[in-house]
Amino acid sequence: MIDFHAHTLLSDGELIPSELARRAEEKGYRALGIADHVDGSNADLVIPRLVSVCCDLREVMDIDVIPGAEITHVPPPLIAPLVARCRKLGAEYVMVHGETLAEPVKAGTNDAALKAGIDILAHPGFLLPRQAREAASRGIFLELSARQGHCLANGLVARQAVAVGAKLLVGSDAHSPRDLLCPEDHLRVTRGAGLSDEDARKARQNAERFWAAIKKRRG
Repeated sequence: MIDFHAHTLLSDGELIPSELARRAEEKGYRALGIADHVDGSNADLVIPRLVSVCCDLREVMDIDVIPGAEITHVPPPLIAPLVARCRKLGAEYVMVHGETLAEPVKAGTNDAALKAGIDILAHPGFLLPRQAREAASRGIFLELSARQGHCLANGLVARQAVAVGAKLLVGSDAHSPRDLLCPEDHLRVTRGAGLSDEDARKARQNAERFWAAIKKRRG
């Protein structure tokens, strides 16, 4: 399993990074991205700590623990500068908390996130065709969420993405060890979104390729 969407108690998760990584390792994960929720108030506190602990953990564990950031409920005009700030602080990937049906995310968040050059748009909600096309043209991954509530629009996101060739990923959005996925869970998410076996295979390959790109950037 490769998963780029998990949270620790550095934001609203239940576990410290070391325990979450160990739980994922025990479950057979090969890579776990920790993308705690950030805005302008805490990015400079959370990201360097994640970078430090993730680098230490992956040196001694049988899992690659990847420090990321999930920009969450930030007003659209502030997203682009915060994306740049997160990268400067050492986040190896940046995602934005998209316009999920489950929360009152500000309208315009999806558009601002796509224009800001993020890596992953998490649970985009009622994704528009033009937004799927922009994600495809920019190489931005669109998430199929395994999390209750956020998963409500997975079918729409999948249809829009497949229609224009945008890249899909499955994310657990794990806040506790109970949320970590097994391969059967991953398959249920893709099937539940209406993906064909071939498109589900592509989603798994997308995770592999993104992980490979992250490792290549490390040098």
